[in-house]
Amino acid sequence: MTSNPEIHGFFDTATNTISYIVRDPASQHCAIIDSVMDIDYAAGEISYAHADHLIDFISERSWQVDWLIETHVHADHLSAAPYIQSRLGGKLGIGHGITTVQSVFGKIFNEGTDFELDGSQFDYLFKDGDSYQIGALEVLAIDTPGHTPACMTHITGDAAFVGDTLFMPDGGTARADFPGGDARALYQSIHRILSLPDETRLFMCHDYGPNGRDFKWQTTVHEQRQMNIHIRDGITEDEFVAMRQKRDATLDMPKLIMPSIQVNMRAGHFPEAENNGSIYLKVPLSGIKN
Repeated sequence: MTSNPEIHGFFDTATNTISYIVRDPASQHCAIIDSVMDIDYAAGEISYAHADHLIDFISERSWQVDWLIETHVHADHLSAAPYIQSRLGGKLGIGHGITTVQSVFGKIFNEGTDFELDGSQFDYLFKDGDSYQIGALEVLAIDTPGHTPACMTHITGDAAFVGDTLFMPDGGTARADFPGGDARALYQSIHRILSLPDETRLFMCHDYGPNGRDFKWQTTVHEQRQMNIHIRDGITEDEFVAMRQKRDATLDMPKLIMPSIQVNMRAGHFPEAENNGSIYLKVPLSGIKN
């Protein structure tokens, strides 16, 4: 029987992201889920305070990192996985749908033939139903696309890490209007998550404190089925899709979408430096005529 994991959440106020350290209680082995690299977008400066906090927390306890997991290609923060990996080790994994994301955004950013579209920037691409170990903990990865094609939920013991697919019950659900997103697929994915036992703990990747409440990032399947404002029991697929499409049409793009996608589809790495030694991130423009 699989043990229940020891879980530590770390909230990043700049991006409203929660990163997790997940430990096997029977050993010193752990994994990091959805790490954050700090960016001052206007100044073009990168720093690692959030990642260093995770590193210090693990190092002080002499834990061993087995995995660095990305639940999907984030559009609202940059991954610190390569930075952490260089200091603590571990294998970097993401869902196999990364290849679809790379194909779509490789064209949008005109990455050229040198940019590999096969996910080889990552150590492992999870397929639906794959399992892996954190020490003695067995983790199951399941496809939950809809927000993005690469979204996966990682389940171990009584805990599931859902990425952006779900928010807290009063926050609803993820948008589905990014390239490769699909509101019907999102509905089906969420119902796959909500078919887990009622007592399963669900851990969010983001929280925005709706209506001024304190930030939270843990709920249960039962709470989501009873109270989620977008997809509680009784809401049909057609009702959800209509709501999601109407709502998505009103949403602004995440402020860090341009740097986030370019970095995260490279497994947290930056593009190669140009001939002047500097690294650049692109902003595609539309409506410009030469």
